[in-house]
Amino acid sequence: MDRAKPTPAKWSITSGSDFLQLDVREAPPGGLADWLAGRLRAAIADGRLPVGGRLPASRVLATELRVSRGVVTEAYQRLIDDGHAAGRGRAGTVVVAAPVLPPSPAPARPVPATVITPMPGVEVFDEIRAAPARIDLTPGVPDLTAFPRAAWLRAERAVLDELEPSHFGYGDPRGAPAMRLAVSRWLARNRGIRVDPGEIIVVAGVAQALTLLGEVLRQHGLSEIAVEDPSSLGARQHLHHCGLATPPVPVDDDGLRVAELRALGAPAVLLTPAHQFPTGVVLGGERRRDLMRWAADGGVVIEDDYDAEHRYDRAPVPAVRSMLPEVCYTGSVSKLLAPALRVGWLLAPPRFHADLVAAKRFADLGNAVLAQLVLARLMETGELERQLRVVRARHRRRRDAMIRSLSASVPSAVVHGAAAGLHLTITFDAEVDDVAVAAAALAEGVKVQPLSWHRLRPGRPGLVLGYAARTAGEIAEGVTLLGRLVRSSL
Repeated sequence: MDRAKPTPAKWSITSGSDFLQLDVREAPPGGLADWLAGRLRAAIADGRLPVGGRLPASRVLATELRVSRGVVTEAYQRLIDDGHAAGRGRAGTVVVAAPVLPPSPAPARPVPATVITPMPGVEVFDEIRAAPARIDLTPGVPDLTAFPRAAWLRAERAVLDELEPSHFGYGDPRGAPAMRLAVSRWLARNRGIRVDPGEIIVVAGVAQALTLLGEVLRQHGLSEIAVEDPSSLGARQHLHHCGLATPPVPVDDDGLRVAELRALGAPAVLLTPAHQFPTGVVLGGERRRDLMRWAADGGVVIEDDYDAEHRYDRAPVPAVRSMLPEVCYTGSVSKLLAPALRVGWLLAPPRFHADLVAAKRFADLGNAVLAQLVLARLMETGELERQLRVVRARHRRRRDAMIRSLSASVPSAVVHGAAAGLHLTITFDAEVDDVAVAAAALAEGVKVQPLSWHRLRPGRPGLVLGYAARTAGEIAEGVTLLGRLVRSSL
């Protein structure tokens, strides 16, 4: 019997690392350190290892590659010697410089004048955000520099200290129980809404809430949702994506004309009663009562409470949902903290609740839980109210700066919606082409939105101007440019 032991294959066990997909089988005989140093230099040159990036511990990488630790330390030392890396003691070996490479051609950017057109497509808001500009006066963005980073980090650490391992699994598609409880208490304190946490669905902002509602209402046989005129172009786009028509109902100084809604015969309506977008008017008391009678006859009310917390010169306006439990109510922290969080809530009446939960489940299985728990802590500890007080004072100053600038540079404009919100709307009596003015402003580095984008029927031209995210100096500079463009268009 042959007792000789078989010789194992040289690479019977894979000798490689996930780090840069290194495979020592590629190394020439006797040149492991040279090969490894060359691979690291190449990764630094093409950006896979950026300046400030830390290399793996030499012992860890040697184990993964199945080479001696001396091979790795020698390769690292060569990077240190030629200035690509530096040893930082217990912090490890860090990339400190990259080789000088010829400049890459600048990526193509959209021509600003072609972004703003009379008939914008579904991609227009993406294009507007991507277009270069010195001063962004588009509506809907809070002061992002005021994001409470320290409070967020404290809340996140506290949440992580308390989390059980099971909390890192898949959550409830309706949202984390702690978040839904915190939202119910927040709405009771700040919007006069009494709601059981079980009725709340945590969503990825008002945009997702509208999409879920659009899908479910179509399942219930609806083919159209009436909207205010003027109203948010973006909101209408979400409803159109769901295959729903959006017949217009005029808005006047008392808000939506409910009598015309009734005459229209639409089965549902989307409205912004606390601070109508974009005019800023409040739905009056008699109109609210008429709306409640319309809903009692079977009409479906969708309330977008998008920025009601931001008020300056008027008493708080209660949500319609506080008086009418059958309202489909939605809000978010996008205007209070930051749109990037993508966290909002949808209050679903019983007849739609199960279908909306199912739509949310199949959309994404639910929002990320960690961000919900951090937000819940900010709500429950009073940090969110403190943040609201801070930004409300700052936004008021910037609103005042915009009003002063408009008075000086565009005296012919009529200002609307100054008592609350994060934007002003201005209208012109003269025949001003608001699309042309907005396009010309973007070409000179100032972003605004033409009011005609948000109209469904003919009306006075104008501009929608956000002020919350800009300093007083930037606001003055942007409005001065707008004044010049408006005068040249007459």
